[in-house]
Amino acid sequence: MEAYLHRVVDDELTFRLETFGAVLITGPKWCGKTTTAEQQSKSFLYLQDPDHREEYMETAAVKPSLLLKGEYPRLLDEWQEAPVLWDAVRRSVDQEQREGMYLLTGSASVDQKNIRHTGTGRISRMEMFTMSLFESGESSGTVSLRALFDQPDVEIDGATSAVSLEELIFAVCRGGWPSSLHKKSDRAKLAVATDYMKQIAEVDISTVDGVTRNPSWTNAILRSYARNISTLATGKSLYQDIANSAESFSPDTLDSYRNALEKLFVIRDVPAWCPSIRSRTAIRAGKKREFTDPSMAVSALGLKPSYFEQDLKTFGFLFECLCIRDLRVYSQSMDGELSYYRDRYGLEADAVLHLRDGRYALLEFKLGAAGISSGAEHLLKLRDLIRAHNENETQVPLREPDLLMVVTGTDMAYKRKDGVIVLPIGCLRD
Repeated sequence: MEAYLHRVVDDELTFRLETFGAVLITGPKWCGKTTTAEQQSKSFLYLQDPDHREEYMETAAVKPSLLLKGEYPRLLDEWQEAPVLWDAVRRSVDQEQREGMYLLTGSASVDQKNIRHTGTGRISRMEMFTMSLFESGESSGTVSLRALFDQPDVEIDGATSAVSLEELIFAVCRGGWPSSLHKKSDRAKLAVATDYMKQIAEVDISTVDGVTRNPSWTNAILRSYARNISTLATGKSLYQDIANSAESFSPDTLDSYRNALEKLFVIRDVPAWCPSIRSRTAIRAGKKREFTDPSMAVSALGLKPSYFEQDLKTFGFLFECLCIRDLRVYSQSMDGELSYYRDRYGLEADAVLHLRDGRYALLEFKLGAAGISSGAEHLLKLRDLIRAHNENETQVPLREPDLLMVVTGTDMAYKRKDGVIVLPIGCLRD
């Protein structure tokens, strides 16, 4: 058995087990949910075990509480196979009035109509992502995101990334799938994401909610999303792109497939940040198109690392997806939420990272050193716009950004004289 690789979410899971009666871990298949849950569980129920699945389903239909018997914390893996377990867990927590009783894992969202109670106050929901560069051992981890927020004068000058551009390209194409790290050859490592996407298109897209869907249409949607990754492509433009190669395809069909892909944690769009510093008509409010892992886009396009070595412009969009994934991982314990800002005057921030306590960072993603100055200029202009807004808005001023940061694919971190932090993704951690 391969050694367990520490995940940033491990400490968060411990905290939630100490606070709530049950914890639900959601996220893409193969991202490591079960393995992570097993580290803190003392008894286990695997609903997809072929040797026992039928008897589990029969028991769930008759008396689901029998499946909850076992030492706490008890792991209920892929619980959505028997949705009735949700209400059984909630009732058990109510009766016992104790913490750390159950761990539930699931690779697909379940419609609320299949459960009677939301579980609020009893079952804490925790999202898990594919592995960040720090978790996979590629980021040096010399700069902490938490320290950047908590210690404004933290020293970062000279912190370096050991990830070359070629290695960064490979990491994007391979993705953050834990099983890929143990493969012996590069070809085998890259095959994990390819097989994952094939499974999504041919099987999971139909089993997620019982609606039979066309694998060819699914692949067309995934390719369109991949071609428009990290852009503000509208639903209409996505539809037109797909309809050209999918006969009898309708906008409603696109919505159905996109909803299914969201339930499977394949796509995860980034919403717009719309502060009151511009008129409503000036700020772009559409969603930025993203996959939960950049390797999904690479696989959807059928490309290999060698292609991106000759097309760094396209790779730049995938690099942004990688950065968003890692920032989601690193900010989770601080209740981080990501959005973006863009207006019709050309002012933008590729990402806005909001923490629950009100602090936030404005970020730009630039693969190479050539884009650092323009990225920093965007961030400074947006900060100055906020300051100008506050001069005229004394009753409800908008908080100024706590951090201005250009995240790069370069090798050295430093703070510019204007206060903007230049930070390689290859030296960042939680």
